[in-house]
Amino acid sequence: MKCLPFTIRDKNGEPKTTKSVSVRSTSTSMSADRDMRTSWSELMSQNASDFSTASSATAVNPFAILSQRQSNLREFTFEELKASTKNFSRSLMIGEGGFGGVYRGIMRSTDDPHKKIDIAVKQLSRRGLQGHKEWITEVNVLGVVEHPNLVKLLGYCAEDDERGIQRLLVYEYMPNRSVQDHLSSRFQTPLSWTMRIKIAQDSARGLTYLHEGMDLQIIFRDFKSSNILLDDQWNAKLSDFGLARLGPSSGDSHISTLVVGTIGYAAPEYIQTGHLTTKSDVWSYGIFLYELITGRRPLDRNRPKNEQKLLEWIKPNLSDMKKFQTILDPQLEGKYSLRSAQRLASVANRCLVRHPKTRPKMSEVLAMVDRIVEAMETGSPKAPLRSVATNDELEKSRTERFKRRFLDPITGEMGWLVCWTWRPKLMKTC
Repeated sequence: MKCLPFTIRDKNGEPKTTKSVSVRSTSTSMSADRDMRTSWSELMSQNASDFSTASSATAVNPFAILSQRQSNLREFTFEELKASTKNFSRSLMIGEGGFGGVYRGIMRSTDDPHKKIDIAVKQLSRRGLQGHKEWITEVNVLGVVEHPNLVKLLGYCAEDDERGIQRLLVYEYMPNRSVQDHLSSRFQTPLSWTMRIKIAQDSARGLTYLHEGMDLQIIFRDFKSSNILLDDQWNAKLSDFGLARLGPSSGDSHISTLVVGTIGYAAPEYIQTGHLTTKSDVWSYGIFLYELITGRRPLDRNRPKNEQKLLEWIKPNLSDMKKFQTILDPQLEGKYSLRSAQRLASVANRCLVRHPKTRPKMSEVLAMVDRIVEAMETGSPKAPLRSVATNDELEKSRTERFKRRFLDPITGEMGWLVCWTWRPKLMKTC
């Protein structure tokens, strides 16, 4: 029996429920399986050490146990999950990633045996140990955090037999799929503008909690539209924490890691140096806001060459109000608030400044998005003109204000975007 226990404290210093994750191994006579079990055990230890990101020998592991409590995560058997997904039927597959497939399943509720609940089961590939560290990290993160805008992990399964190691994760089912699915025209009805603003607000709440809502700091490191899922009430929740890392220890400005993530979302300083901070997530959030505004992916090789990179395409259209309207998602069919779109672009530009230290914290970003939502709900009165001016003068004044507000923050001190110095060989696409 291998146990990974954790304790977390909220901002007030009060200990929250500790969740202890147990992973079982069964014996087998095959030498290949013995080797695999050894690697499994070693990687468990290695990953727990890596996730703590201690900067010195005396650093305190933020997951150290302060009080032993019963785990809230359920340990499923492989046979249970096999039955719930009809032997992992392709007809029930709702997603597929680099480490395996995700299936919809049905199980009886532990609270009410007469009630059935929908679940999502992620099955990692049984071939080798690819994705093992991500699996462990996912359990580590979702085993200690809980927030309305984070997908809930219900339990896990870890068994090994003659077929290899079975590694599965069981989540709450999110019936409305991912934000990327809706932006990529997979659904006939596109997301409304009001819904997009709400999604921006929900995802900002989730990131703010990870960065600032606990006495430890978690960097998501793979924030993107496909990792933002929508529940039956269209609430947005962050998912897939396999690449998450704890923030730097006290006194450190960053942690150094292998550059991984998804091309198009990673912050330029992280790509160039491997230095990871919460401001890397802030950059990714800014990219995501422009996804909501334009309906386009950060990098789309299927578009004309001058339109493949989202930030390069939008840059010439930010200095003029009429040009700005041309970048808004045509699927909206003009049904949007131009003022709120401009304000959301302004927030995105604040997140996309070149120097990470000058980017806002996620709590500040959330406050800005909250004000946009409030203005849309109540309607903000327009200030009267102080003097009479000609139409040409008014247009010129509006253009200059728009240019200062939207173009300057994103172009940085040198007056141009520095965001596409990619190193694909270092990146792991997801």
